[in-house]
Amino acid sequence: MTTIRLHNSKSRKKEDFVPIDPTNVRMYVCGPTVYDRAHLGNARPVLVFDVLYRLLRHVYGPQAVTYVRNFTDVDDKINAHAAATGRPIRDITDETIGWYHDDMDSLGALRPDHEPRATEWIGAMVSMIEDLIAKGHAYEKEGHVLFRVRSYENYGALSGRSVDDMIAGARVEVAPFKEDPMDFVLWKPSDAETPGWDSPWGYGRPGWHIECSAMSYELLGASFDIHGGGNDLQFPHHENEIAQSCCAHPEGGFANVWLHNEMLQVEGKKMSKSLGNFFTVRDLLDQGIPGEVVRLVMLGTHYGKPMNWTEKKQIEAELLCDKIVSALTKAKGYIQLDFALARDDRVVAALADDLNTSLAIFHLQTSCDLLLKMISGDVVPHYSNPVPIEASLVIEANKVIGYCRLLGLEELLEARAQRKDELIQSLEIYADILSSMRTAAMKTKDFSGVDAMKTALMAAGVEVRMSKAGVELLPGAGFDAAKLEGLK
Repeated sequence: MTTIRLHNSKSRKKEDFVPIDPTNVRMYVCGPTVYDRAHLGNARPVLVFDVLYRLLRHVYGPQAVTYVRNFTDVDDKINAHAAATGRPIRDITDETIGWYHDDMDSLGALRPDHEPRATEWIGAMVSMIEDLIAKGHAYEKEGHVLFRVRSYENYGALSGRSVDDMIAGARVEVAPFKEDPMDFVLWKPSDAETPGWDSPWGYGRPGWHIECSAMSYELLGASFDIHGGGNDLQFPHHENEIAQSCCAHPEGGFANVWLHNEMLQVEGKKMSKSLGNFFTVRDLLDQGIPGEVVRLVMLGTHYGKPMNWTEKKQIEAELLCDKIVSALTKAKGYIQLDFALARDDRVVAALADDLNTSLAIFHLQTSCDLLLKMISGDVVPHYSNPVPIEASLVIEANKVIGYCRLLGLEELLEARAQRKDELIQSLEIYADILSSMRTAAMKTKDFSGVDAMKTALMAAGVEVRMSKAGVELLPGAGFDAAKLEGLK
């Protein structure tokens, strides 16, 4: 069996992954707060842990892996959005979850086995809070329930901080109902205008951290294998999860392995609305950038390093997508794929080494190059029936990396052909405009307008073909429909 090695944030080193039970491998990942569209940074943990989920299923079997990712649908941001729009909170969260599913599906991410909503597990949270109070790890004051941080001696071990250092570096006004500045909220009161539930401490709602502890316990148990999320969650969210979970269930160890992905940048800068480089996943999809291109760009950088989205990487990913489709299209003409032969150890080995997705994609590209050379006759292989083997390797590698929503070769080719046809049709109006401009220019001998139109089209990634037969426009690498606005 393949040995998977992962960098454990808890031990700060790469370790062999040894599941608690190989027939029941369990993973929990912190999901989104559902009040608006998912931005590109939100997609990174989805794709990182989707690859890990695929790898675990590949090694241990699909039925042996349970993946849980929650939806935070009770939050002050959601409440504020509801107050500003006058819409019911459930309508907002249902709509946002629908958007999230559509966008992540478009990136080829498999849906987790369980996607619990916080509002549907309030009872489990109340029970856990009651237990923490009974054990002396939490206290109630002025309608709030707070976790007593100093009651858990290992607090700060995950993030490598001591409680005293945290207090010394804090610049936050301490609420008068806290025994200690580091104590955090498990339950807080709600007024008549704010969503809430009845509890032993009055009408209120849970704090943020308790939801993940309660839901992971109910769905995965007191001990499970992997807990993941962005590194911005390591403190305080994950630190608080560990404290309250280990105090509530001392018989368990909570998560054995912690994985944290680094953040995303755009052209070397932090993504922000003030810099004008903030965009959602839907923005990219609506620009005509295929989901598999977004996926390959994101996975081209190791999860433990900052991911820098650039136009250059986007173009490179588009070229790789086209190469894969070209290779499989040409292979399809004279082979019957033999999936029983599809064992690409290089790709699996790369992913098993702490999710080295960039190396796995390199191996995928190498397989495509070799396949194309075999088909063209530039490479004479040393074994029989090479093309079906190599083509099968490419497809099976796609399935482990998660290149796209790939059910088989026919679906892949049909989807790419349909997408290209749609893009060509969208360019027909510009072809008509350029053709009319050229006809007029031939009479006036002034081709400056034609040249300017061609330059604008090429800047948008459009391939311009002009002949006596007419004007043909084709979407090329780096095609960006947004750059065509204003040309009509």
